[in-house]
Amino acid sequence: MADPTPAPAPAGAVPAPAPAPAPSACGPIDAQAWRLYLDVLEAGGRVAADALPAPQRPALAGLLRTGLLMLDGHDDSYLAVNPRFVADTLGTEMNAEATRLLNRAERLAADLEPLIAAYDSVPRPAGPVPADLQITGREHIRQRIAQLGSACREEALTSQPGKPLPAALELSLRQELPVLRRGCRILTLYQPAVLTEPAVIRYAATVTRAGGEVRLLDEPFQRTLVFDRATAVVPAAEDFSRAAVLSDPATVGMIVANFERDWARAERVPWHSLLDSDPTRTASAQVGRLLAAGLTQKAIASRLGLSERTVAGHISRLRDLHGAETLFQLGWLMRREKPGA
Repeated sequence: MADPTPAPAPAGAVPAPAPAPAPSACGPIDAQAWRLYLDVLEAGGRVAADALPAPQRPALAGLLRTGLLMLDGHDDSYLAVNPRFVADTLGTEMNAEATRLLNRAERLAADLEPLIAAYDSVPRPAGPVPADLQITGREHIRQRIAQLGSACREEALTSQPGKPLPAALELSLRQELPVLRRGCRILTLYQPAVLTEPAVIRYAATVTRAGGEVRLLDEPFQRTLVFDRATAVVPAAEDFSRAAVLSDPATVGMIVANFERDWARAERVPWHSLLDSDPTRTASAQVGRLLAAGLTQKAIASRLGLSERTVAGHISRLRDLHGAETLFQLGWLMRREKPGA
């Protein structure tokens, strides 16, 4: 068990304490309080109350609040407390608070169930929203997408070209898993370049396990989201700082038709079997597939979002694997290995 007693004043000289880390590493106290604690240790673990100037009073308050200093009632001096004891105490309190928050989070949906039922029972307009919207700002766009997802009752269609950021994938999971648990269908399209991204593979495996579907389409397509075949969200600026929320039936119907055309051509992927695979091997397989299709090294790099040097490395490993002396021979050998070739 950690020692809660204050640091004793040594009889001889006190060794210099270890250098303080950067202020960002000071944990529950700020940099000024951190330095004051080290000064108290240098003074033998005790400092008289009247020895602290006014500018150090905020730092003193922080140390007293966290328990790193305690008041000695005999002579109104302050004693340094063992940080191990403080860490144990604060850690226990934080763990208890985290448990309370988790319990509240688990009860939240049940507590709000009457309001959820009331919201779902309100009739929705049969026709389209009178006017389409343009939303500016990524945060506002995310909020609008979250609202549409929470109101989704049957189906969400998503086309996501490029490589999403891990933070965006985590946000997508938080929004999509509850939708899937309600029995809605979620179909997501990515491009093959995501096979080099472990975060995407984990995301796709999680969504698939929950009942969603994620496919790959080796063609260019536009970023779109469609909810219940009634509302679509598409970019309205190249940097994705603006989005258009569309509700015109003809426009949304055309977007849905394009998605269904792409979905039918897209490739199914055994995401769970890729969870423990080496992304480098997965990328090499994609390079080989495109090479067998007749693409050049530059075209492959552009298609997969890789540098030409990286593609060249994959091709070199494939040539060694297949015993090919030239790029043409490698492409010919890999075409022979394709099913039905």
